[in-house]
Amino acid sequence: MAHVILFNKPYNVLSQFTDTQGRETLKNYIPYNKVYPAGRLDRDSEGLLLLTDDGKRQHLIANPRNKMSKSYWVQVEGIPSDTALQQLCEGVMLKDGLTQPAKAKIIDSPWLLWPRTPPIRVRKSISDCWLEITIKEGKNRQVRRMTAAINHPTLRLIRYRIGSWTIDGLNTGQYSVQILPKNK
Repeated sequence: MAHVILFNKPYNVLSQFTDTQGRETLKNYIPYNKVYPAGRLDRDSEGLLLLTDDGKRQHLIANPRNKMSKSYWVQVEGIPSDTALQQLCEGVMLKDGLTQPAKAKIIDSPWLLWPRTPPIRVRKSISDCWLEITIKEGKNRQVRRMTAAINHPTLRLIRYRIGSWTIDGLNTGQYSVQILPKNK
């Protein structure tokens, strides 16, 4: 049997178990040995991080070639125009090349939202809104770079879904464990 841990990673937590600088890591939240993150989620991002003790499953989840989609809730500065959203949907040119087409739409403030410590910066003169962005690749800091490329910098980024797994029912800092058959 294999274990898959669904973890709702808080802001400012590293997606690894050790750190020489004394920052918070997965070890502060996950009491299991020999589980490893399947992919990464930056320290300044929140939401779903999957961990597993099954190397083949870890590869299936993390490898961009497997095209496992990931959905993010992204709070951005300003309100993107239809043209800006269309750019995300067609692919955005970044320094390391054109992104694959994404799904992107403006959404209401997510129903599953917790306070962030520290809170995002708020400017009274600049509005903000939430987007749902779904991608199938995983370039470094891709979603943040995509929103910056359309002139709507990311203020807060929460990964809501990877494949069919979501953070539904998990408060920030909480995890749940699924036991699945081992991948062959």
